This record gives sequence, structure tokens and C-alpha cells, in this order.
Amino acid sequence: MAEYNALPLVKLAEQFARLPGIGMKTAQRLAYYVLTMSEGEAKEFSEAITYAHRAVRKCEICQNFTEPKICPICDNPRRDSSTICVVEGPKDVAAFERTNEYKGKYHVLHGLISPIDGIGPDQLHIRELLARINDSNVDEVIMATNPTVEGEATAMYISRLLKPLGVKVTRLAFGLPIGGTLEYADEVTLYKALENRNEI
Repeated sequence: MAEYNALPLVKLAEQFARLPGIGMKTAQRLAYYVLTMSEGEAKEFSEAITYAHRAVRKCEICQNFTEPKICPICDNPRRDSSTICVVEGPKDVAAFERTNEYKGKYHVLHGLISPIDGIGPDQLHIRELLARINDSNVDEVIMATNPTVEGEATAMYISRLLKPLGVKVTRLAFGLPIGGTLEYADEVTLYKALENRNEI
């Protein structure tokens, strides 16, 4: 930002720019907008961020974001425990839930294997997935990582670990665009991809 801007405004814009998908121009607009808020609104905004950071945790079973120790999906006895859909992040769970078609459970990795970014299997929640499969009657694991190089590498790595455990490993059908993300796919595309999944 230009030198004539107050330092607190510059620092606020820099914080907004750290968010994914937010460039410096958008960050500056957001920073200026925050300054137009009343003091009460600004306090409420900052408290919402702090509260969410404090109150939201990872589910002890599937690693999805939740407020209680066990998320509502894992805690729901009507969900099919024999099927686990493995996704990159919590946003992908929300995308599948919008279809109202998937009745199984999830496992959230919180990332993908990406050696360039220094992310290996140990940084992901793969150990927890293997423990779940060893401790329960899981028949099928659906690899629902994004159809990117990292998503494919992660799916293949996990499938190699799961095959010796005698569990069926499937991959979403390619109704999803290569290089796209699950978060932005429409419900019909996601449903068709789920319906036409293939074993890997």
C-alpha cells in the first residue's frame, strides 16, 4: 500500500492478503471496509474470528471441523459406517453433503501430498484413517481427492496402504474437471462422480 496510508491500515490489508484467493487490491478494499464499521461491529467481527479459532476443533474420528469432540456425521447412527469417503479438506465434506446422496462417513486429510510444498504423508491424517479401518468394519474407501497431480498422488499412495487390509478402494469417476476443485463443483456433477466411481 502507498506510504501515505496509516500503518495499522497497511498491516490489516496485509493480514487479509494472507487469505487464499485474496489479492492485495481486494485486501485493501476489505481493510478500508473494516474501518467503516462501527466500533461494536468491528469488535463483533474480531470476536467471531477468535471464538471460531477457540471453539472449533477436529473431530476425534474423521478429523472434520466440529464444535463437539465427535462431529454430527460420525455421531449419526443412521450413516453407513462401512463406507468412508476420503477428502482433502472440510470444504469438500460440505460439498458432498449438499448433494444429499452420500450416506456414508468421511475422513478429512487436511491437505495433499506435495513434496514441492514440503508436505509428506506424515503431515496428513493418514495414520488416523488406517487406525479407523483396522478398528471397524469398513468395506469401501472412496478416494475423493481433487483430480490434480497432488490429488492423484495422494489417492494412489493411500490406496497402496489400504489394499493389504482387504478393503475395496474406489476413486471418483472423472465427471469432475481435471485441475478443478470439489468445492466449486455443482451438486449434479458431484453426484454423478460419486455414482460412477471406479476401483483403483
